[in-house]
Amino acid sequence: MADHVRSASRPDFRTKPSLRGEQVLLRPVTADDVPALMPMFLDEEASRLTGSHHDGAPDEGRIRAWYGSRQEQDDRLDLAVIEHGSGNVIGEAVLNEWDPDNESCSFRICLVPGTYGTGLGTEATRLIIGYGFEELRLHRISLEVYAFNPRARRAYEKVGFVAEGVLRDALLWDGRRVDTTVMSILAPEWFQHRGRPRISGHTSA
Repeated sequence: MADHVRSASRPDFRTKPSLRGEQVLLRPVTADDVPALMPMFLDEEASRLTGSHHDGAPDEGRIRAWYGSRQEQDDRLDLAVIEHGSGNVIGEAVLNEWDPDNESCSFRICLVPGTYGTGLGTEATRLIIGYGFEELRLHRISLEVYAFNPRARRAYEKVGFVAEGVLRDALLWDGRRVDTTVMSILAPEWFQHRGRPRISGHTSA
């Protein structure tokens, strides 16, 4: 039987794995990670790239409560991204919005300022997407990326995400309306290239 045939059993989101790559480790996120993650909530560029509108300063107490409850969630997976070289928590990678009827999830990743463009996010994406298909037995994982974030789009394409369409004027940011592209990757695609598709005649890094 092909290894991408779906299992009829419910995905085990209660098990929070640790996933090790060459540059990063993904492990269950905790409230103790919040001090390291706070720059994501305080940085204006990070807010812009994720389309996160904030009313006032982020409430660290509420954020700690949120991350402290992630271990108990049985319908999503929230993992901290740890850089091997420094041992620092540099972001989070998340599978959420689980749709059991259609065996699908959404994906998002956010890194702290100063870590963009290093390849760490690409590897973290491969790790959690691979887990989603190989262990959770999902069929489809999707995301949305804004038009002003081509760097993120290229990183997603390196892992095998394919653009499906454009949501026009989906975000209003500083008086400007911005399109967002819907992208997805399917289980048969993942099992064909394992997150390293051939792009323009070359295998992605």
